[in-house]
Amino acid sequence: MSLASLAERLHLPYPSVHREIERAEQAGLVVSRRLGNLRLVRANPDSPYYAGLTDVLLKAFGPPAVLGATLDEVPGIEEAFIFGSWAARYHEHQGPRPVGDIDLLILGDPDRDTLYEATARAAAQLGREVQVTIRKPGWVTTGTGTFHDTVTSRPIVTVPLDRAGPQA
Repeated sequence: MSLASLAERLHLPYPSVHREIERAEQAGLVVSRRLGNLRLVRANPDSPYYAGLTDVLLKAFGPPAVLGATLDEVPGIEEAFIFGSWAARYHEHQGPRPVGDIDLLILGDPDRDTLYEATARAAAQLGREVQVTIRKPGWVTTGTGTFHDTVTSRPIVTVPLDRAGPQA
């Protein structure tokens, strides 16, 4: 990603992004290259910190955390799971192409307008489209059919829902 795109996406001033990327590159966390006037930056998979940082960042800011926070606002959801290629990559299953979107399985009877508004916000934050499938509660264990067999035979990631609300 270019530094300008990174600054825009993060809503941060370009000089701040530039400074922090310089620090990250000196530490070996990222690598960059020039393409004309653009400076492109990406994570450094050869860094000894790559696996640990990836794990921490995914848990703190990745799709399960972002979706969990936005879905907490939607009444009628009993459980939520990420399935498909994103879940497979999360579980370290290799695939033929990069992940383009996030497949989200909702179990319950949510208000669809509220659900789609929440997932649109999450998609904007994640920079990936979120494809929603809604099924009745218990579908993962009691469902039938080809789609059910496909979803349950492949990796899934639980989306953490905090139905308790804010603590006093």
